[in-house]
This record gives sequence, C-alpha cells and structure tokens, in this order.
Amino acid sequence: MFDSRTVGSENLPRSLLACKHCGAELSSSNETDEGFCCRGCAGAYTLVQGLGLESYYGRRSVDASARRLRPEEEEEQSYDFSAHVERNDQGESTLNLMVEGIQCAACVWLIESLLAKNPAVAWARVNMTTRRLVVRWREREAGEILAPILRVGYRLVPFDPVKLGLDTGKHERELLISMAVAGFAAGNVMLFSVSVWAGHFSVMDGPTRNLMHWLSAFALVAVAYCIRPFARSAWAALSKGRTNMDVPITLGVLLASAMSLAETIRGGEDVYFDSAITLLFFLLIGRYLDSRARGRARSAAEHLLTLDAVAVTVLDEKGGRRLVPPAQVAPGAVVLVAAGERIGVDGCILAGRSDVDTSVISGETVPTVVDVGERVFAGMVNLSTPLKVTVTEVGERTLLAEIVRMMEVAEQGRAHHVALADRVARWYAPVVHCAALLTFVGWVGLGALSWQPALMNAVAVLIITCPCALALAVPVVQVIASGRLLRQGVLLKSATALERLAEIDTVVFDKTGTITLGKPRLEPSSNALFSNGTSSPWNEADLCEAASLAAASRHPLARSLVAAAPSVKVRDDVREEPGCGLYAEGLRLGSRSWIGLPDEDQTLGPELWLDRPGQPPVRFSFTDTLRDDAALVIARLRAQGLAVELLSGDRAVTVAQVAGQLGITTWQANLTPAGKVARLEALKAEGRKTLMVGDGLNDAPALAAAWVSASPSSAVDVSRTAADVVFQGGRLSPVLEVLDVAQRSRRLVGQNFLLALGYNVFTVPLAVAGLVIPMIAAIAMSTSSLLVIANALRLARRKTG
Repeated sequence: MFDSRTVGSENLPRSLLACKHCGAELSSSNETDEGFCCRGCAGAYTLVQGLGLESYYGRRSVDASARRLRPEEEEEQSYDFSAHVERNDQGESTLNLMVEGIQCAACVWLIESLLAKNPAVAWARVNMTTRRLVVRWREREAGEILAPILRVGYRLVPFDPVKLGLDTGKHERELLISMAVAGFAAGNVMLFSVSVWAGHFSVMDGPTRNLMHWLSAFALVAVAYCIRPFARSAWAALSKGRTNMDVPITLGVLLASAMSLAETIRGGEDVYFDSAITLLFFLLIGRYLDSRARGRARSAAEHLLTLDAVAVTVLDEKGGRRLVPPAQVAPGAVVLVAAGERIGVDGCILAGRSDVDTSVISGETVPTVVDVGERVFAGMVNLSTPLKVTVTEVGERTLLAEIVRMMEVAEQGRAHHVALADRVARWYAPVVHCAALLTFVGWVGLGALSWQPALMNAVAVLIITCPCALALAVPVVQVIASGRLLRQGVLLKSATALERLAEIDTVVFDKTGTITLGKPRLEPSSNALFSNGTSSPWNEADLCEAASLAAASRHPLARSLVAAAPSVKVRDDVREEPGCGLYAEGLRLGSRSWIGLPDEDQTLGPELWLDRPGQPPVRFSFTDTLRDDAALVIARLRAQGLAVELLSGDRAVTVAQVAGQLGITTWQANLTPAGKVARLEALKAEGRKTLMVGDGLNDAPALAAAWVSASPSSAVDVSRTAADVVFQGGRLSPVLEVLDVAQRSRRLVGQNFLLALGYNVFTVPLAVAGLVIPMIAAIAMSTSSLLVIANALRLARRKTG
C-alpha cells in the first residue's frame, strides 16, 4: 500500500514517480510529459479535475497489488445496459451493478460524486463491502449516466440482486434471530437459576423454588423456536440412516427440556431450562459465525463470477440489432461479434476474417486466425475485425456445456469427502447415547433407584456430553481461518477445503494465466533474432514506428508493443489485414510469412516483424511474463516436500521454457481438458492427493477432478465456480498462505477435539455418578466452549513465517 498523495511529487526520484491517476510507476519508457502512464489516465484525471473532485487523489489509499484504475480501450466502448434497466410507473429507471476497481472509501465517494453531478440522477449508493452500485435516474439513457465512471477506469457489470445470495441471506437471518432469542432467554432464565442456586446455601422453601422453576419454564418457548436449525439437520441425517453432530444436540436439549418440565410439575429440586437454552445460545453463535464467514466468501466469489457477463448482439432480417442473453439465442440466428468482444455462443463464421484468442479453451497464448466457414466457441475473444456468426449449438450441446459436464462428473468423484465434524459424530453420537442409556439402566438395575431420578441422571449425561465444544471445534477454526484469508484476498468456497488442503502431496499448475500473467511482453532488443542477416536488432526509432501502426489494433502482441511506447500516436492511414498484420504507406507490421520471410523455425515464440522498403526487416519478440513470485513459490513448495507439475495446452517449446525457468522437471504440453483430467486421474491412481491451480475454461474439469483446487480471481467464471479457493492479486504467494493456514487449522482442530474430549472424560463420570447439578453442568459446558474458542484465536494472531 502507498499513499497516493505522493504521486506526481516533483521531489521524488524518477524511479519513484507514479502516474497521477492510476498510481502505476513511471519509467522513461511510459512517462508522458504530463506525468501519466497513458492517454486514458490523462483523460480520466482531466475529467475528475474538471468536475471539482480532485480531492479524491489526496484521500485514496491505493493497493499496489490490486487492479489499476486505468481506463482501457475496451472499457471505453459504450455498453448497452438497457436490457437490465428496471423502470417504474413514475418513469424512474433503476440499475443494479457490480463495480470492479473499488479499493477504499475514496473510491465510493468518487463514484457517488460522479453520478451526483448529473442532474438526471435521483439516487446512487455504493456498498464498499459487496462492491454493488444501485443508481436511479430519469429521462436519460443508462450509457450516458454511467459514462463518467467508465472513463475514470472502473468496470461495471449488471447483475440480478434478487437471485444473488437470496437463500444464504434467509438462512443467516434465521440464525441471527434465533441467536438473539436464545441470548435473551438464557440471560433471563439464568437470573432465576442463580436465585435457586443461592437458595441451596440459604433458606428457600419449596413453594418459592417451584415459583422460580415455573418462571424459568418460559424458556421452553425459546427452545422450541431456537432448536429448529439443529432439529432440521438432525432429522435430515436420521431420515437418511446416518447421524451428525446435531442429533445428540437435539436429543439432549429436548430431553432436558421435557424432564425439566416434568420436574417442575411434580415439584422437583433440579431443572435444566438454563442449560438447554444456554447450550443453544452458544451453538447458534458458532453456527452464525460460520455461515457469515462462508457467506462473505460466496458473496465475493459471486462478485467475481459476474465480471465476465456477456450479451450477444443478434442481427434480425432487417439489419436491426438487439442484445440478448446467450441462453435465449436460437440456433440458426446470426450474431455480430465486434472486435474485442467475447464470443457468447458456439457457431460457424458467416462473414469476416479475424484473429481469435482461444486461450480460455486451449491455453494457447498466440491468437488463431479464423475465416469464413470455421467454427468458434463460447469464451473465445474476437481480436481484429467484426465477425458474423451463425449459431449452431446452444444450451447443453455447446462446448462450454460439455466442459461443465466433465467438471460435474469429476466433482462427484470427490463428493465422498465428509466434513471432519460429521466424521467424529459418527462414533461420538452413538457413544453418548449408549452412555446415557447405560446410566439409566445401571441406576435402575444396580442402584435400586426409581425410574424418575435414574432418568434424570441419564439426562444429565446427555447434557454434560452435549457437544457444544465439540461442535465448535471445527467451525470456530474455519471462521477464523476464513477471516484471515479473506483479509489477504483468498476466498474459501468449500466447507472441507482447509481439511483437504492439509492433506495434499502434489501441486499441479496450469501455465497461461496462472504461472504466467497471460499477457505477452516485448523482449529487449538484444533478444532479437539474427538468422543469416534476415533481421536486425530494433532501436527506439524502430519501436516508435512499429507502435504507430500497432496502436490501431487490438491484437495482444500489438497492444504489448504499444505498451512499450505509450506516447506514440496512431497513424491515420493504418489498415489491418486480419490474420496477417497492419500496413500503411511504405510500412508493414505482422507475421513473418506476410512480409515474405520463410517459416524456417517453428520453435520460435510470438513475434511481429516490421518491414520497410530498402531496409532489413526488424523482429520484435514477445514472452508471457511470469508472475513476480512464481519461482519463489515453486521453490518453497518443493522445499516443503511437495511434488510440482506443470500442465498446459500451449506448445511444447513454450511450456518447456517456462518449466526450465522455474525448475519444474515434470510437465506436459498440448493438453486438452480431457488430457488434464486424465493426468490427475493417473496421479490419483498412484495414491497422490493433488492441488490443482488453474484459470482457463480448459482447466475447469481438472479443477473439479483434483483433490482440492484453487483459481486466481482473473480466471474465467467456470473455473472460479469449480475451484475450492479463489485468490486475488497478481502473485502466487496466496497458494503458500492458504497451505500454511490449512496446516495450522488442522493442528488447531485436533487440539480442540482433544480439549473437548478431555472435558468429557473428566465430567462424564461425575454425571454418571449422579454428582452433577445444573450449575456445574452450565459452568463446565461454557468453560469448555471458551477454551476451544480461545485456542482457535491463536490462528488469527500468528503470522506466516
């Protein structure tokens, strides 16, 4: 993190200068005269200043590892949000949006202020936690209202707030209300119980004690209301012929409440109303915190999943255009895919020739040239020129649907993994019930007690062994672990992810977009190819000339070339030949075959050639940049005794180069999605437990097939859905962090189980012997829960070494 008030300071050395708008470090290659890294940032800065909102730059706190607030060309395009706008009878329009790029409260202030400057906007609010924007306006188009936000660099995606997290919110409200009711009832019942306990050491007659018991009996109403989450879970388990931790909880609370009511009716000395409702209160706290932690992870993941939403432009017979969700496009329809747009359907090219980015399908970093008659698939990105595509397959027949089916089949293979708490419950619940039954039978048969006091002793065993601490042993650790990881941008999506992460012995990485950033970078001039005098090293003049052509294209290599010379202006006479390159008067920039050079070396990486009359051609070579800490993370994983493999759909020469740089000896290239799954199945057959880290659509089945999986937040939506863990930022270090937290969580859970079981070993004999009074039961139960929570809190304090 750095304070943006230092940005643009004249007293800073050049190496520390940063763009006035996005905060990116400026260098001699990307600094403009005005102190901006690009024209987009200069325009955004001018807009903010022109509206009198320049105090934003002094207020904000910029996370250096997060996405820069840099307007890009594709984000400057107008987006038709009309299909997502809701209009009421008063003529007011409402739009719900997700905002990517929010980093601090100053961002919220800027967005709301930009909207408030428009007199047509009636109301606009941004939720910083969920990154959601709700805006209402009158008599304007959505694009006009939202244009200032897009120009500043934020990214907006519509979503349906009704469908997003509805079930989760309902469940959490029920837990919260139940917890409040249980807490209120427990506090009041405890007042009456303290009076009864005090009466044991002073003079309290029977009628007064009975009155206190009847007043305490109002807790039965609270018990009936608050036990519902546990009773539903217990019934669901029993109806399927199994048991879980909620079975002894429900049985113990119901028996304790029923016997307490019976004791109150007959004027007995001991009742357990306070123990029953206090137990529910403690358990509801743990259940609510667990749900909140998972809800936050789901909310953040759902936010990420909405960022790649696409709408398909359907062309009608009269030439009109309309935006339609991909699922509503009929086979045979003709759709228009603009340059720079993600293809939303499977189809066959009807008109046009273009470069297509297939990396989400194949992992290949170099775009593929497609022409009329060739097939394209949902998820690919059209790079060069507009295409007309005839829709051939929709719904369950698309390639995307096939990959999802592969993913679902793979997920079923690991669905047998049961949460640790439920595995413990398989033997814990029967043991508890048997102990209570033996206590009853023993006191009746051997102790010569009547059935009422013998049953009270059995109920005391159930109460003292009610798994309050045991039920909290796992959730409290998971809540604290989830909170710690969330603060570092790691989102846990699976209830058993931490348990499985602690068991892995092999880590398998995808290459493009995972080990690398998935963005080609221009190599230095010294790395230019020399082959029989056919090329020469490029200089700054060559770079500027090539960049003036490249600025007219959306091709990834062209954009990387422009990034190396951001101050160069695009020429007005540039034309693009799809699949070949760019040309202007006397200049050509493109593939080696297009400028007349032989394809003599198929092992070369991505390249562009600049051809000018009377001069030797100049080669610009590119590489996909490794993530900053990729080598360190791989080394740390191997130092921990984990095997590391690299699987990719890219070419063998490229994969071999990356593997060599990172010291990975086991790798495979040219893999299809099925090929990656096959490799993971082979590792599974060897008894290996794998962590798969990937980001592409072709990685989704592999992510589901692995023992546990992780995906960067930049991944496609299907991969993020399949992954157990989603991490943010441009680094791989979250993989180390989540493994470290998983190992420590396993140790803490084990310690918590020992504490809980130790408590039972000490207190159960007392309960069986009939020596436990309600006060001892309540204190012991509360103490064991507090010990478990205090032990788990050590995870929040301890830092990764």
